[in-house]
Amino acid sequence: MSHTPSITCTSLSFSWPDGTVVFDDLQATFGSGRIGLVGVNGSGKSTLLKLIAGELAPSDGTVRVAGEVGHLPQNVTLDTALRVDEALGIAATRAALHAIEAGDVAEGHFATVGDDWDVEERAEAMLGELGLGHIGLDRTIGEVSGGESVLLRLAALLLRRPDVLLLDEPTNNLDLYARRRLYAAVEAWSGVMVVVSHDRELLDLVDQIADLRSGEITWFGGNFSEYEEALAVEQEAAERMVRVAEADFRKQKRELADAQVKLARRRRYGQKMWDQKREPKIVMGARKRAAQESAGKHRIMHEEKLAEARERLDEAALAVRDDDVIRVELPYTAVPPGRSVLTLRDLELAYGARVEGGLDLHGPERIALIGRNGAGKTTLLRTIAGELEPVAGEATAHVPLRFLPQRLDVLDDGLTVAENVARFAPGVTNNRIRARLARFLFRGGRADQPAGTLSGGERFRAALAALMLAEPAPQLLMLDEPTNNLDMASVRQLTTALESYEGALIVASHDVPFLESIGITRWLLLDGELTETAPQAVG
Repeated sequence: MSHTPSITCTSLSFSWPDGTVVFDDLQATFGSGRIGLVGVNGSGKSTLLKLIAGELAPSDGTVRVAGEVGHLPQNVTLDTALRVDEALGIAATRAALHAIEAGDVAEGHFATVGDDWDVEERAEAMLGELGLGHIGLDRTIGEVSGGESVLLRLAALLLRRPDVLLLDEPTNNLDLYARRRLYAAVEAWSGVMVVVSHDRELLDLVDQIADLRSGEITWFGGNFSEYEEALAVEQEAAERMVRVAEADFRKQKRELADAQVKLARRRRYGQKMWDQKREPKIVMGARKRAAQESAGKHRIMHEEKLAEARERLDEAALAVRDDDVIRVELPYTAVPPGRSVLTLRDLELAYGARVEGGLDLHGPERIALIGRNGAGKTTLLRTIAGELEPVAGEATAHVPLRFLPQRLDVLDDGLTVAENVARFAPGVTNNRIRARLARFLFRGGRADQPAGTLSGGERFRAALAALMLAEPAPQLLMLDEPTNNLDMASVRQLTTALESYEGALIVASHDVPFLESIGITRWLLLDGELTETAPQAVG
């Protein structure tokens, strides 16, 4: 490269057609290296990537990119009729190469090939590096899985050799095998890379974190784990400043109140002297005017000090992040250690999946269900939940259970949050439901929001509340890819909520850091049968 790749946003402003402001005078420069762009859902991360890629135009300001840009969007859709070489963007070059090899020396073929004589070898090598070597270049997209489609789109970008690579939630819907391939590609990258993700393992591969909050970017050196450590130190200092500012504010309020009491006493004393006429009228009048002037100055001085203390407190409070945590007690979900929870025997599932052998789950075990996409994890959970009948074999739950699917369709969008919870706990009073919902951060009027208007994180919290607060209390809770599409704050809230849960847990997920954070006791790999494993053994 003759230039140094970079991204520069100058006075960048962007609003949606309805007037919603996303950015107002954003200043940011992205240099070489791997950069993790983090922030809560709705903060504008995906929008910023689209602005950088030129897929959206700024309302004002500029985005300048030095180098060619490759953008992997969050939702990858490819025409299922396309061949793999067409999806990779090399079909025309490949056809020209084959024509030349067959003896056709038309000038147009050479123009199409240019300097790209090794395109087939490079494409096959790239597919191999991403774990797609078995696919080949002539199959159609309809023959590959959703996760493989994401990796194919990434392969197409990498074959173009862009200077700037933008990845938006690239590991969503990838299984552990595919994630490991993508991690390797990220580690091997040179140039500018901006990654939007809630995948901690991926974010621990970056060199810097760009924290997008309230339309501004704050930079942190190091990976995501180092960012969290720095943020914890920063928040501790911010909370300390709030405590100091609160103490100063209380002091100024006391001093203002004391001053007002003293002034009131002086007024009463002066009025008494005036009434008793103990001194000449002209002297008492002068004293009264002087006292009033002094009182006014004192009042203004104390009010100014109080206002300054209030301002310092407000500024200190702004530096403290709103990081609400779910704290809920769920004693009725407890399962005694020896209690039989679940029995599986030689299952043949719908859609052709099989689970040979058996599984016995006892007590408050925490199971991670892992495996390739298409192995049947969701089908197995739906079968245990009673949503699907097994073709053969046994799937028996011995305790009350609840299942939270990826789609979160346990909620009725036409009902409020409180009404949705009431559906699962019909015998519980409205006041008790609202008290419980407050623990899930639905306080006051938030409990009356229609489910259809909730954000992704709020919707997940509402669905989780509905299941965990259900009657009878679930002693087996099953979650299917719970962290997909959740921002980091929502993942932390889910983690703390599960800390309070005392029953058995089965979680199908490819998010290893999340699984480790919730105290998984057994890792089960589904691959035609359930076998004990460890996440490190996958890939």
